[in-house]
Amino acid sequence: MPTLNWIGKDKVINHHLEVPFYVLERQYSFDEAGKHEEDNGSENMIIHGDNLLALKSLLPKYEGRIKCIYIDPPYNTAKSSEKNKAWVYSDNVDDIQIKMWLDKVVGDEEEDLSRHDKWLCMMYPRIKLLGRLLADDGIIFISIDDNECNNLKFICDEIIGRKSFVAQFVWRSDGNFDNQAKFKICHEYILCYIKQPDRLGLPKGIDPTVGEKSKIFNSEIRNTVVKNGAKNPMSVIELPAGFPCALENLHISKRTDSFPHYLNDAVIKNYKLMNTVEIESGWASKTILLNFIKNGFRPVVDTKGQMTRFEITKTGAIELVKERKGLSHVLSILQNLGSTQNMSNELAEMNIKFDFPKPVELVKYLLGFYSDKDSIILDSFAGSGTTAHAVLNMNKADGGNRKFICIEMMDYADTITAERVKRVINGYGEGKKAVDGTGGNFSYYELGEPLLVDDKLNNAVSTEKIREYIYYMETKQALPEAAADEPMLLGVHHGAAYYFNYEKDASTTLNAAFLRSIKTKAEAYVIYADTCVLSENKLQEFHITFKKIPRDIARL
Repeated sequence: MPTLNWIGKDKVINHHLEVPFYVLERQYSFDEAGKHEEDNGSENMIIHGDNLLALKSLLPKYEGRIKCIYIDPPYNTAKSSEKNKAWVYSDNVDDIQIKMWLDKVVGDEEEDLSRHDKWLCMMYPRIKLLGRLLADDGIIFISIDDNECNNLKFICDEIIGRKSFVAQFVWRSDGNFDNQAKFKICHEYILCYIKQPDRLGLPKGIDPTVGEKSKIFNSEIRNTVVKNGAKNPMSVIELPAGFPCALENLHISKRTDSFPHYLNDAVIKNYKLMNTVEIESGWASKTILLNFIKNGFRPVVDTKGQMTRFEITKTGAIELVKERKGLSHVLSILQNLGSTQNMSNELAEMNIKFDFPKPVELVKYLLGFYSDKDSIILDSFAGSGTTAHAVLNMNKADGGNRKFICIEMMDYADTITAERVKRVINGYGEGKKAVDGTGGNFSYYELGEPLLVDDKLNNAVSTEKIREYIYYMETKQALPEAAADEPMLLGVHHGAAYYFNYEKDASTTLNAAFLRSIKTKAEAYVIYADTCVLSENKLQEFHITFKKIPRDIARL
């Protein structure tokens, strides 16, 4: 598979592994009762901080658990807005060339010939971490325009996988039709990847342009299997007695003037063919039709996994009939899903000003394809908070319990992103434009301390955060609730019990006394402590693996 190379790629290809692990510190919680310092236990998160660091911090609890990701990263264009024109490359990559880029505003194309290299260096490690957070049956959508679309697809193919690519949606945005450009651009793109496409069926969604009377809404799908042409040569099929018919009684005379040709008369009574009939035509779905006959006229599975049956119609045609189990009609051209201008107007009703916000209806439509009522949805370029808004609207509509995680690095994370979510929860607008609140809650976080400082545990980090990290690194599982009678026990996984013998201000020892305190029976034990005085024979006898704090703690 072709890959893309650029200045700095070799320095960032594994940068996600070198990024330090920071803990997340809750600042406040919010629900319909308002803002408060007490933790309301909300699983909805708004995180202020560099999204590369924040994504790394989510791994211990959320790796492989995110069902749906939507991101709207900087488009790296000097034409769409000042926000996209002047973004900042700020990853802490330890390389002289890339250090020259740090904390510098990326300028116009003609001023900064390396702006595309910088954009790719910024995106690559973030896509890496997003891929790790995405569930095996998860889906990711990435908004982008012409400026970086091709580059983005190259790195997504490389990181997520070419086989995971599903579609490059074209969203018809509002555009600017009053300008004097030679060609008036009124679209953007949304790249879509599904980690393991074979695990998911048809998306739940109906294109907004479909009218109410469309056959899409019929309970059955019906199509004739008569199809003549060079790829469908004429052949004879024998319909045995008992073949189903749509009419209770019918007589079809021998004919060659319309398809299919009936080579002898057909008599139908009680919705069934009474005699064997030979018919001739070119056929679509011939193999499935023959399987249906062989299966005793019981429904068979077609190539798309749909149960299919066949019957004779009043005209003598043979139709395949599929029961529609779920409505699905998703087109690659996305229209009638709101506009940035309308979304800006709606934000103004909340007294919030934000340039080029994505419309809620667009994000809701995308999230609805495969998310369930309890899915976790992530947006690591949260902006004004459209994704959180969409999730709250969806939960209100169907009583779901979807969770959102939104990350925003800019200082407006609290004053715009979180503020918008508060107003969506409680309602906004006045008079005829008033919008009822959705209800719901969230907690607001800042990036806290790094877990390790100079390869030693940071005493400023809570013991609980350290326990979460260690158990995850050992098992790739979230830390279970602590056992009241064994506070040092982290948990048991695949027959092994994990213990963290740690005190902030004192050295700990793995000795005979500690062994006597162990109450959990397991096939093996992994025990962290500062020192160990047990002999190698004793460790082997009790199937103990000793790990010294902190040097044996692995890194994400």
